[in-house]
Amino acid sequence: MFPLYETKYGTLFYGDSQNMLKNIHFKDLKNKINMILTSPPFALNEKKAYGNLTGQEYIDWISSFGEIFRKLLAPDGSLIIELGNAWEKGTPTMSLLPIESLIKLKQSENFFLCQEFIWFNPSRLPSPAQWVNIERIRVKDSFTRLWWLSTTTKPKSDNRKILTEYSDSMKKLIEKQSYNFGTRPSEHNIGETSFLKDNKGAIPPNVLTIPNTVSNDPYLNYCKDKGFKIHPARMPINLAKFFIKFLTEKGDIVLDPFSGSNVIGYTAESLGRRWISVEKDLEYAISSKSRFKDSWYSKNVKINVN
Repeated sequence: MFPLYETKYGTLFYGDSQNMLKNIHFKDLKNKINMILTSPPFALNEKKAYGNLTGQEYIDWISSFGEIFRKLLAPDGSLIIELGNAWEKGTPTMSLLPIESLIKLKQSENFFLCQEFIWFNPSRLPSPAQWVNIERIRVKDSFTRLWWLSTTTKPKSDNRKILTEYSDSMKKLIEKQSYNFGTRPSEHNIGETSFLKDNKGAIPPNVLTIPNTVSNDPYLNYCKDKGFKIHPARMPINLAKFFIKFLTEKGDIVLDPFSGSNVIGYTAESLGRRWISVEKDLEYAISSKSRFKDSWYSKNVKINVN
């Protein structure tokens, strides 16, 4: 176990996260991690370059991190884990494997489920190809779920940090200070005192529409130039930014135990958070340093492996 590279705010470790996070060198991080934000390999029918398990083996593997995560999380810390959809092998029917994995992970250490988030990627290619493109009996699968768990019912969070711009109609209502108040058919009562208050933005929904269409960035250019394989499942920076801003403060520690191309470490650094990333694929780990190459803090990057 050793740090592959370090920046002003963080460190990427090369190795297997399940073994590494149990290592004595991480004992000082007990109850210090403010957020674990991660996208582990999905439960897919076909093996991918970044490695993935299937069936009960996958469920057991995901849930085995429960004890590790709980020991590392701060008392008010959060775990955000992305679990992609899965399909039954050879049939056009969905698998409950991701949900079963979530349930076992939750129950493993009595985590609280704070909220479910949907990441809708409008630019996602049609899949599963056999059922969508060839036989035309399903529509394309274009979203994944991110589950927010914690060891407490009220972890650190503040939705005022992630407000979105008001719609034009809402801006007009606030300006006019006029609205049809009262009880709706749903029995929801819109009061006169709070609805038209200018809160400097709208509270976002738990459905996040974020395209993943970046085709020209330092990471991709570096991989192409050096002949490195490109990680096929990169989280959009704006998705990582949403959760980091929502659930942490500057100076907090963000951990990604399956860092891939280290989008989360890079985003955490850009927001003034400390970060720790772990990646077991040496090629992915080395090439991820390119995310920091052209940044203002690039002079602080120390590479241990060329």
